[in-house]
Amino acid sequence: MTLAIGAVPLAACASVAPPGDGHALTITLEHGSDVEERTKNQLLRLLAAHDIDGWIFTRRVHIDESVIPHSHPVLTLHARHLGEDEYLLSTFIHEQLHWFVSRSAATDPVIADLRARYPKVPAGYPDGARDEGSTYLHLVVCSLEREAMAELIGPEDADHLMRGWGHYRWIYATIIEDRDRIAEIMVRHGMRLPERGGS
Repeated sequence: MTLAIGAVPLAACASVAPPGDGHALTITLEHGSDVEERTKNQLLRLLAAHDIDGWIFTRRVHIDESVIPHSHPVLTLHARHLGEDEYLLSTFIHEQLHWFVSRSAATDPVIADLRARYPKVPAGYPDGARDEGSTYLHLVVCSLEREAMAELIGPEDADHLMRGWGHYRWIYATIIEDRDRIAEIMVRHGMRLPERGGS
């Protein structure tokens, strides 16, 4: 790992190449605090331990202990999952998958079918996302997140992890309970999780 000098005017910047593809992630810290530094190191360790090249769609990652994780315009993580490797990895993959879904031609037809299947969905914390549209979008993103985590830690542990989140509770519960039907909708429109180690 090398420090990038002058690349980003923030507290700290590190570059790391995920296994297999040789393209570095740039990880920046908002405050340069101990908790952000430790979260960065935890993420680097997880990326070294798991070959998830095919699930990386943006290579700029920012860590800010004071915000809610989000994908755009820069993938940003908070620092609340120290010592909780599976939650940090799942969050990182979730935000990466937002980039994948935002670029996919299958997203709109998948959401149209999900609207037909679930004509009334919750909006707002803790059951839904920001609004109705975001809840439908998160049915897609979180389904892919659950599929990714099932590959990494096994289906039962992935479901246990999903049930442990304090947010998107209806979304995750629906994905677990109606998994086969949601998968059928997504596969029909060509919305599939890319293969690990792919590009």
